[in-house]
Amino acid sequence: MASELVGKVLVHRARSGVTSGVIVEVEAYVGEEDPACHAAPGQTRRNEPMYGEPGHAYVYLNYGVHFLFNIVTEALGSPAAVLVRALEPIEGLALMRRRRARDRRTPELRDGDLCRGPGNLAQAMGITIRHNREDLCGTRLFLEDRGILPGAIAWSPRVGISAGADRPWRCYAAGHPSVSGLRGTRARHL
Repeated sequence: MASELVGKVLVHRARSGVTSGVIVEVEAYVGEEDPACHAAPGQTRRNEPMYGEPGHAYVYLNYGVHFLFNIVTEALGSPAAVLVRALEPIEGLALMRRRRARDRRTPELRDGDLCRGPGNLAQAMGITIRHNREDLCGTRLFLEDRGILPGAIAWSPRVGISAGADRPWRCYAAGHPSVSGLRGTRARHL
């Protein structure tokens, strides 16, 4: 499922405008047996959306600083989600810059840096906890298939975790400038 998301377009229609970007990097978190997955300790109030219907958003606040956007991927009752780590911006770049500049001294970011990293992505796209459990087949926050081919896909261990770090469950468009994590370390190209 994770690799099927690379190349899809994430769109957010907000009152302030439309932003969108091509998904270029994701990480899978699969079930209670995955020690890095929020579902590892069992169902809680925080991770409850992971146990819900596939195709919905799972958004949470990470370390009290950044919202992170995930897509629930498995059947009802089977907790799994894919963290969207990076986008290549397509629409609404000026709005993305304004959103990102709120917390930066230098608002001038390269296009490829606007949505690099899961916290930056959520900020640029205007995704917050209000979007938790949102149906991604709706009209406000949704995915589109625009026929974009991402090129070569690479797999590597997930970034920034210690538990389950050996699992090659990070998938990204190889060589893409918007990819946020390690680019090529122990990667397998398909």
